Amino acid sequence: MRSYARFKDKVLIITGAAQGIGRGVALAAAEEGGLLVLADRSELVHEVAGEIKAIGGKAIVVTADLETFAGAQQVVLAALDEFGRADVLVNNVGGTIWAKPYQEYEEAQIEAEIRRSLFPTLWCCRAVLPGMIERQQGVIVNVSSIATRGIYRIPYSAAKGGVNALTASLAFEHAGDGIRVNAVATGGTEAPPRKVPRNTAKMTPQEETWYQGIVDQTLASSLMHRYGTIDEQVRAILFLASDEASYITGTVLPVGGGDLG
Repeated sequence: MRSYARFKDKVLIITGAAQGIGRGVALAAAEEGGLLVLADRSELVHEVAGEIKAIGGKAIVVTADLETFAGAQQVVLAALDEFGRADVLVNNVGGTIWAKPYQEYEEAQIEAEIRRSLFPTLWCCRAVLPGMIERQQGVIVNVSSIATRGIYRIPYSAAKGGVNALTASLAFEHAGDGIRVNAVATGGTEAPPRKVPRNTAKMTPQEETWYQGIVDQTLASSLMHRYGTIDEQVRAILFLASDEASYITGTVLPVGGGDLG
């Protein structure tokens, strides 16, 4: 366990908690005393809950489709039923499904990208707000991306631009309710291969070339010319989620080695 406990007895909802950054946030918050509500549509999220319980933490699991408002409500209601409140919401669901020039996207693919990377954040914010307003306190951290200025994933870029706008406007609207809303714009991040891929279709040689273009542009745009680590993203997210950031709201913090997105 860590020697400090910024989240002792605080209830944190972590979405997209089954793998990657979401898993990292969940484990680190548990080590700091947080009471976790782990949300994902993959059953793999139960493994993360097992890891948390193995280190003496407490976590419940909600398997839900957060591309729907009903799924978001299900998660928040589970937090209220188990813990009576939600102190922190970390919106981590999202991610590029396809990588190609915009004119190559099909209509259904554009809509799928927006559903994946914007609607879960919209829905979860809407679901958690009433309880936070009633208690006159709460923290929301949205996971955005520096891809708002990038190539070969325009629908995803548009979705994350929406997350940034939501963050700024929601913070403005609810600062008087004691609710802080911030975002971390993640840069390229080294992570293990996804256990549940966003796109199961094998990439064609052309698609591999386009994907490499994203990698090359990400490295070139970063002043450090490298990808970050999951831990580097987790530390920024948990800083904004903690009382250490008590005078920060409406901010999108780029964590991309100097790439501001």
